[in-house]
Amino acid sequence: MTITYVTVTYNAANVLQRTLDSVLSQDYPDITHLIIDGASTDGTLQMVDDYIKRSNEAENGHLIQVMSEPDHGIYDAMNKGIRSLDGDYVCFLNAGDFLPSPDTVSRIADSISHNGDSPLCEKPAVLYGDTDIVDGEGRFLRHRRLAPPENLTWKSFCHGMLVCHQAFYARTDFAIATPYDLRFRYSADVDWCIRIMKAAAKERVPLQNLHMVVANYTEEGQTTLHHRESLKERYQVMVRHYGHVSTFLMHCWFVVRALFK
Repeated sequence: MTITYVTVTYNAANVLQRTLDSVLSQDYPDITHLIIDGASTDGTLQMVDDYIKRSNEAENGHLIQVMSEPDHGIYDAMNKGIRSLDGDYVCFLNAGDFLPSPDTVSRIADSISHNGDSPLCEKPAVLYGDTDIVDGEGRFLRHRRLAPPENLTWKSFCHGMLVCHQAFYARTDFAIATPYDLRFRYSADVDWCIRIMKAAAKERVPLQNLHMVVANYTEEGQTTLHHRESLKERYQVMVRHYGHVSTFLMHCWFVVRALFK
């Protein structure tokens, strides 16, 4: 089983190293890492060049592919990654985010080893797990408040994004058929996850809970920096998938829950 990580970068030299190191340290051999760079002008590309050299020299080095050119934002860059996909599963691991331990990918692969050498079409459409939140220096802060349910479906996200984008491994055939919607600037990841799960439900392909922390997520991201705009967009995404009435009532519940915490 091959897992592809897509990391989108733009002048990310101050946070990228821990992301690269965490992928390079994996003891699982079948990893592809796509670096989609937006024509960085800092030390990002030099850091990536060093990463490639270290991977080539490592016993468990993996395939690294780099694209560096101007883009139209993070989701446009992610779509470039989707168009370059191969292998079985893809995970979008942002610059600054990282895998928790060197055996993370091995444990993920072991979790679906009961499928043996079965074809891709017989594997789960999504593998999903838990997330820990880290600070700008990569230090643990807390477990993510929203936790994945035991049995995730596309309807689960009406309660919020219960699975972090970095903890959502989509089967590549579903990912390729489901590019990010560029009408959304901050919440296309939520929409993408829901559409992937909807497609899986339509084809009656299961989703699998990994029951482990699979990503360390850096708290200060674009969604955090543009919190108000993100909330407005997320509401639009929810209306798109769950309807006006259901979305309005659920957000009323969110407000009541917050008041009585």
